[in-house]
Amino acid sequence: MGITDPDSIPLEKLLNQISGKWTIYILWILDTNGKLRFGELKRKIDGISTKVLTERLQLLESIGIIDRHYKPTIPPQVTYELTDRGKQLSQPLYHLCDLATNWYGDDLM
Repeated sequence: MGITDPDSIPLEKLLNQISGKWTIYILWILDTNGKLRFGELKRKIDGISTKVLTERLQLLESIGIIDRHYKPTIPPQVTYELTDRGKQLSQPLYHLCDLATNWYGDDLM
């Protein structure tokens, strides 16, 4: 059996795109809060740097999972929200949240 390109396997491709540190959590925050401005999003994700948040948002936008909306006001308003494609991740995210609560919920108290 030869070596296959990981991107030729759909699940592997998806996991490669969304598995970076903070990426799933960004998706969770956008899914549970709806459209958010950059600053609001950053405040909801304790510990993420501006640089990393910017990089993750650019990645998610480039693969069509989130939309970036820019309004040329003073100061400019930039908001982010899940696309229809991104909203397809909602059910798996809720399943992961339930699993995490079952596995680790008592550990947090």
